[in-house]
Amino acid sequence: MKIKTIILLASLISLPIIVISQENNEEYLEFNDRKNVVHGVYLGLTMGYGEVDGTDTYLGGLKVAYVANQQFEVGFVGNFIYSDQDLYNSVLSQREDLIGAYGGIHIEPIFFSKSRVNLSFPLLVGAGGIGYIDDYFHDEYYDEDWDENDFDPFFVTEPGVNLLFNVSRYLQLEAGVKYRFTSKVDLKPNGIVNVNGFSAGIGIKVGVFNMGRNRYKQNL
Repeated sequence: MKIKTIILLASLISLPIIVISQENNEEYLEFNDRKNVVHGVYLGLTMGYGEVDGTDTYLGGLKVAYVANQQFEVGFVGNFIYSDQDLYNSVLSQREDLIGAYGGIHIEPIFFSKSRVNLSFPLLVGAGGIGYIDDYFHDEYYDEDWDENDFDPFFVTEPGVNLLFNVSRYLQLEAGVKYRFTSKVDLKPNGIVNVNGFSAGIGIKVGVFNMGRNRYKQNL
């Protein structure tokens, strides 16, 4: 009888110790999980206004990117570009604009990522092409050096600076300025030399920017 009593008392005494030990282990594991990289992914839409050769230019873009720890993005961007060049030449129709597209790899380091407003420096490196929006021409003025479907390729590098506004873990807004550096293009006749130029734009990103963060306890 005494042996059973001793065993029962020992069990009652050790039970709180076991519970406390389990709670401490649980808190310790959750604390370590917080050190893991927080992942994110999003789909973004952008629109902008700028210039090519001093002429009004309009841009629209689509990008998809992976976000590492809300501090660095890497992905792909595709941009549409339309420039109101209003070219005049006897070979072309009287008013001729330029249209094209470019895209490539997108990288973007992000600063102050824990704040509501972040500062980032996006960079696009890739290639594209530009050409006349209207391929109509007059046969009597045909020039063998000019192709009615002239569409010239170029390489492009486009650095910029953005302000990012964190609306929620699923939605982010951006606004910023960029400068486009391109290789030379050869459009005939009266072709532009390149597609260089400033642009300013706004955009929206929809996705999940901090996957898994909500599973942590606030008191930790």
